[in-house]
Amino acid sequence: MKNFTTVLKIAPAFLLASSIVHAQTKDSIPQEKKIEEVVLIGYGKQKKSDLTGSITSVTAKDFNGGATSAGQLIQGKTPGVQITNNSGAPGSGTKIRIRGTSSLSGENSPLIVIDGVPQDFVGMNGVSDPLSLINPNDIETFDILKDASATAIYGNRASNGVILITTKKGTAGKFKLNFSTVASVSTKMGKVDVLNAQEFRDFVNSYAPSGYKTKLGKADTDWQDQIYQAAWGTDNNLAFSGGIKGLPYRLSLGYNEQNGIVKSNSFRRTSVGLNLNPKFFDNHLSVNVNAKGTFTDNRFVDGEVIKAATYFDPTQPVYSGNSNYGGYYEWLDPGSETGYNVNGNKNPVGLINGIRDVSSVTRGLGNIQLDYKFHFLPDLHFNVNAGYDYTKSDGHKVKDGNLRAGFEDKGSSNFYSMEKKNKLLETYFNYVKNINAINTGVDITAGYSYQDFNILIPGAVTYRGTGINSQDLNFETRNTLISFYGRAIFTVANKYVLSGSIRRDGSSRFYNGTRDNVWGVFPGVSLAWKLNEENFIKNISSISTLKLRAGWGKTGQQELPALDGNKPNNYPAFAAYNPSYPEASYQFGNEFYFMFRPANYNPNLTWETTTTKNLGLDFGFSKNRITGSIDVFRKDTKDLLVYADEPAGGLSNASWQNVGDMKNEGIEGSITVIPVKNQNTTWEVSFNATHYKPVITKLKDRADESFNMEVGGIEGGSGNRIQAHAVGYAPNSFWVYQQVYDSNGKPVDGAFVDRNGDGMISTKDMYYYKSTTPDAILGFSTKVSHKNWDFALSARAVLGNYVYNNAASNSSIQSTSTNEYLQNVFATAPQYKFQIPQYKSDIYVENASFLRLDNINVGYNFGEIFTKGSNLKVYAMAQNVFVITKYSGVDPEVFNGIDNGYYQMPRIYSLGFNFQF
Repeated sequence: MKNFTTVLKIAPAFLLASSIVHAQTKDSIPQEKKIEEVVLIGYGKQKKSDLTGSITSVTAKDFNGGATSAGQLIQGKTPGVQITNNSGAPGSGTKIRIRGTSSLSGENSPLIVIDGVPQDFVGMNGVSDPLSLINPNDIETFDILKDASATAIYGNRASNGVILITTKKGTAGKFKLNFSTVASVSTKMGKVDVLNAQEFRDFVNSYAPSGYKTKLGKADTDWQDQIYQAAWGTDNNLAFSGGIKGLPYRLSLGYNEQNGIVKSNSFRRTSVGLNLNPKFFDNHLSVNVNAKGTFTDNRFVDGEVIKAATYFDPTQPVYSGNSNYGGYYEWLDPGSETGYNVNGNKNPVGLINGIRDVSSVTRGLGNIQLDYKFHFLPDLHFNVNAGYDYTKSDGHKVKDGNLRAGFEDKGSSNFYSMEKKNKLLETYFNYVKNINAINTGVDITAGYSYQDFNILIPGAVTYRGTGINSQDLNFETRNTLISFYGRAIFTVANKYVLSGSIRRDGSSRFYNGTRDNVWGVFPGVSLAWKLNEENFIKNISSISTLKLRAGWGKTGQQELPALDGNKPNNYPAFAAYNPSYPEASYQFGNEFYFMFRPANYNPNLTWETTTTKNLGLDFGFSKNRITGSIDVFRKDTKDLLVYADEPAGGLSNASWQNVGDMKNEGIEGSITVIPVKNQNTTWEVSFNATHYKPVITKLKDRADESFNMEVGGIEGGSGNRIQAHAVGYAPNSFWVYQQVYDSNGKPVDGAFVDRNGDGMISTKDMYYYKSTTPDAILGFSTKVSHKNWDFALSARAVLGNYVYNNAASNSSIQSTSTNEYLQNVFATAPQYKFQIPQYKSDIYVENASFLRLDNINVGYNFGEIFTKGSNLKVYAMAQNVFVITKYSGVDPEVFNGIDNGYYQMPRIYSLGFNFQF
C-alpha cells in the first residue's frame, strides 16, 4: 500500500513529463544563451565585481556530494557560516549560524529565501527540519548575505543574515534528460565509552552494597550494538529540461530513502519540481513560475533509546525468558502497580519495538514572478511576486500495551497534526540606467512586501487502553508583516560603487493595543572602491581584482521561538485570555468545563536591533588564478529579546522582555588557488577561516555584577542547568565549580576551589568556564580533474569549542546503589570515584575541538558511451570519513554544547551513477 501511495503522488508529474518530452522532440531551439555571472542581492541582482556588501555565492559545482538536506550542500564552504547537523537521524537537517550569535532567546537562524519566497522560522510537527522537505538536487546556488549593509533590505528578519536559494531552471535549447542514482550504506562512528559487562561487574563488586551485588546478571550484552545497524539508503533524481516554442522549462522528480543507524528509524521523501521561464511581448514581460511539491514519510526513534542503551546494565540479557513486558528484560518492583521499577532504565530494545511514531508531511511551495519592462521606458521594470507555502503533517504515535513503554496505560494511540499556510505578495519598481554624460550607472529600487503566516494545530487526541482518553485544545495563530523598502546603487566610472537601502517594517507581534512599537526602520549603506580599475594599478598584469568595501547597517529581530512545541507566541505584547489546559478544567456537577485564564504579556516589548559595521577586501591575482576576500566586522545588538524571570505579582514568573545588549567582533577570510589549469588537468584548492567573539555587555537594569540567567538544562537531578548568560562573558558560557585535584592529578570527590576566599563553598564560588563559541572555524576543500577522472574532498576544523559531557557527569558510585536497580556508568566513573554525581564540576566541560573529513569522492566520466551528446559518470564517495578530537564522547560536534543521548552522525559509503542525454 505504501508503494502504491507513492506512485499516486508522483504519477501526475510523470504524465506531464511525457507530454513535455513529446513536445520537445518537435521543437528544439538550437542555441543556448550564455548567462552573465551575477549575484542575487535581494530584490535584484548585481555583477559580482560591483558588490559593496559582504556576500558569498556558492554554486552547484562546489556543493558537497551526498547531501540529504540543503544545509549540508555548503557545509564548510564559506567563511562566517557555521553549519551543524541537528543529529545523525535521516531528515534531521542542520542548524545554520552566520557570524555567530546575535540574540539570546530570539531566533539565531538566518532568513532563508527560496526562489524569492521567504521562509518562516516555525518548526513543523512530524518533521525534524522543515528545510529537509526541499530536495537538495534541485538547488542551483546559495547567495549568502552576511553584513547588515547587504541584509538591511530584508530589515525585520535579517539580523542573522540572509540565504537566498535559487533552484535550477530550464534553458532554451535542446531537450536534456538527466538521471542520477546513488546507493549508500551508513554505519555508526563509534560508541559511548561506558563499561562492558566484566568492567561493570568489577565496578559493582568494588563499590556496591551487598544487596545490589546480587542484582548483577550473568549475560554480556552490548546494548549499543543492540540498537545500531548498518542502514541502506538510496537517492534517485530525474530531470527534464529544454525549451518548447520559447518556453524554457525544467521538470524534476526525486525519491530519497534513508534508513537510520538506529533501528526502526527511517525517512522517505518524494519530490516534484517545475520551473517555467517564458518571455512575452518582445521580451518585455518575463515570467518565472516555480512550483515544488514534497511528500515525506518519517518513522522516528524514541529520544530515550540512545540514553537507555548507554545506561542499561550490560550484565542483563535482552530477553527475560518469560512473556512479561513482551519478553524483554526489565527492572522489576513487586510493590508497584505495574510490576516494574518506575525509576529503572528501560530496556532499549523494548523501547524500539514498543513505540511506533510515524508521520506523513505534504508541502507545496510555489510562486509566480512577473517582471515587466515598460515599452515606453525600457530602463524601468515593474516586478510582482506572489507566493504560497503550504505544509500539512499528520502523525500517529502508538505504544504497545504489552511492553513497558505502554504498559501503564494498557497501550495508547496518539494522533497529531499541523497545518501552515504562508502567503506572500511583493511588488517593486526597478530603474537601471547608465548616464554616459557623468559616466555613472544608476540602479534604484522601491517596493512593498506583505507576508502572512497562519498556523493551525488541531488538539491531539490520545486514546488509552485504560479508557482514560484525553484531547489537547486546538491552537490557531497568525502573524503578519508589512514592509516598505528602497535601495539605490550608484556606480561611478566603473571604479566607485555606493549603495544605500532603507526598510520600514511593521510586525503584528509587537501590537499592544496601539501601534507605538509595531514599526521599525532599518537602514544600510555601503561603498566599494575598485582599485584594479585605477590607472596606477590597472597596468599591473599580476593584479586581476582588488576592491575595498565598507558597510554599515541596522537590522531587526521579531522572531520569538516557540515555548510549547511548535506553537509560536504571536501576541507577547497584547493582553489576552487563553483557554485553560485540559487538566485544569473546572467541575460543575458531573461535567468539566474549560476556563479562560489571562495570558502573561509585556506591553513594552519592542524590536531587538543589530547594527553591523563591516570592512572588506576582495582580491584576485594572476588572471584570477588566486582569488579571495578578507572581512572584519562588529555587530552590536540592543534590546535583546529574552524570556526571563520577572518579579512576583504578575500573571506568570517569566515573560518576553527587552533586557540587554551584546557585541560580537570577528574576522573572516577565504582564498582559492588554481595551481594547475591546462587542457587535461585542473586542480583547485580552497580554504576559509572565521573567528568571532560574542560578549554580553548588558543584562537587566539595576542588576548587580553577580546576576546571570541560567540556561542549558541537563539530565540528572531536578532542574539542573549548566550554562548561563552573564555580563562580560560569551552567551551560553558554562557556569561551574572549579574542580580540586590531589598531588597525583586525580580529582578530589566533592572538593572545589574556594574562589572568593570566604572559607566556604557556595554558588559565589562558581565561575564562567569556556563556552560553546569556538575560537576558530576552518574549512578546506580541493578538487582535481584529469581527463575523464575527477577527485574532490572537503574537511572542516572547529577549534576552541567546549562540550559538557552529560553521560560522564551522570555517572558515579551512586549508580550502583540507588532505587533498587543498577545503572551502567561512563568510563571515567571508576577513575574519578565520585560517590554522587558532581554535575557542576568543570571536569565535565571538555575541549571538543575537532578536524572532520566530511567528504571524499572519486569519479570517472565515460563520455558519449551511448549516443552523441550523452554522458555517463560513475563515482564512489565516503562521508564523515574520520574525526580527530580529544573529546571523550562519540561526536564532538554537538550543537547546544550539551552531550546527552546525542544521535551520532553516521559514516556513509556511496556508489552513484549520473546519466545525461
